[in-house]
Amino acid sequence: MVRISKTKIVRKPGYLYYLGKDSYVWGTPMKSNPKGKKYKAGTEKIERPKGLCWVGKEGYVETKLVK
Repeated sequence: MVRISKTKIVRKPGYLYYLGKDSYVWGTPMKSNPKGKKYKAGTEKIERPKGLCWVGKEGYVETKLVK
């Protein structure tokens, strides 16, 4: 896995995290968290690589190497 972000995302329980179209990491509530609100989780603008991205165990955005 290749780390593509420099800032660490602090995860809250009951939220899913994704890289939005605006190149920022967003947190959205799960179905089990109906009172939660969508929020911007990261302050770093991340250049979206080709392929799938995710927030890893350490809290950084990662991707697989695409050749």
